[in-house]
Amino acid sequence: MSVVETVPLTSLAKAGGCAAKYAAGRLETLLAGLVPAESENLLVGLDPADDAAVYRLDDERALVFTVDFFPPLVDDPRTFGAIAATNALNDVFAMGGTPLLALSIAAFPEELPVEVLGEVLSGADERVREAGAILAGGHTIRDTEPKYGLAVVGTVHPERIWPKAGACPGDVLLLTKRLGTGIVLQAQRDGVAPPGALEASIESMLELNMRAADVLRPFDPNAVTDVTGFGLLGHVHELASRSGVRVTLEAAALPALPGAAELAAAGVRTGGDRRNRDFVGDAVASDADPVAEALAYDPQTAGGLLVSIPADRGPVLEASLAGAGLFCARIGRIDEGEGVLLR
Repeated sequence: MSVVETVPLTSLAKAGGCAAKYAAGRLETLLAGLVPAESENLLVGLDPADDAAVYRLDDERALVFTVDFFPPLVDDPRTFGAIAATNALNDVFAMGGTPLLALSIAAFPEELPVEVLGEVLSGADERVREAGAILAGGHTIRDTEPKYGLAVVGTVHPERIWPKAGACPGDVLLLTKRLGTGIVLQAQRDGVAPPGALEASIESMLELNMRAADVLRPFDPNAVTDVTGFGLLGHVHELASRSGVRVTLEAAALPALPGAAELAAAGVRTGGDRRNRDFVGDAVASDADPVAEALAYDPQTAGGLLVSIPADRGPVLEASLAGAGLFCARIGRIDEGEGVLLR
C-alpha cells in the first residue's frame, strides 16, 4: 500500500487548489491602502493589481514576478506538485511573459514521510522544465496543513505586456480552457464525481498556458488574464471594471469539463462559489440558468487564458489555436458601458 493511499493529502486540507483563495472582496479592501513605492520602472504593481508584477530593466526587457501556492486538491503528491506549479507558471504566461526561474514555497507536516514532499517537488520540477524554466531552490516550513506553490520570475518586452485593463468596445472574448474544476474536485471529495470527471479535470489543470500564449502573441491582444480562484465572472468583472467597459457573456457558450454541468445541476458547489458571488456583488446581472451561473462563479485552478481581442482578429486566432490542437471558445463580447451581463 502506497503512502498516498494511507495518508490522502486532501484529508489534511480544509480547501484545495484555488478554491482556498482568500475572498476577493476582502483582498480588495486589504490592498486598497497599500501604495507601492514610486518607481517609473514598476510597470505593473498594486495600482491596479494584475496577474503578476512587472518591473522594467531597460527598453527591451522587463521582469515578470508572481507567487502562488495552495493546499492539496488531489491525493497523489506528484500530481499535486505539478498542478500547483502549472497554476503559478500560468500567471507569467497571462502577462505575455516567458518564465525563467522558480522557487518552491512549501509547508508540510513533519509526520508525512519525506518521500511525499519529494514527489511533490518532482511533479513541480517536471512542469517548470516543460515551461523552459529552472526550479532553483525554495523554502519549506512545518505546518499541519500541506501547502505548495512557486514564486516565478520571467521576462517580457516592456511594450508587449498583456494587462487586464486594455479591453475595448468591439472586442470579442475567448477562453482557452473549459470550466468546472472546482465543482468536479468538490464532487470527488463528496464521493459523487462521475467516472472520468476527475481525470479530465486533472488533465486540464496540468496543461500549461504556454502553447496558447505562443499562438496568441502575434495577435497583439488588448487584454488577457487567466481564470483561477475568483471564477470566470470574478476575473471578467476585474477586466471590465479596469478597462472601463461592459462585458456580455453568452451562457450557452460557456464550455464545461466532462461531468461539471451535470454536477452543477445536482447542486454541487464549493465555498469559493459563495465568496465569488459576494465579490462581484451588483456588478453582474444575470438571467442565465443556475447551471451556467455555477460554472461562471466556480473557482478554477490552473484555468485557461481569457482573451479580449478585436473582433476582426478573433476568427483567425480561433483557427490558429485549433490548428495547434488547442481548445478555444468564444464566450462573449465587449461593449461600451460598465458591468457584466451573463445572458
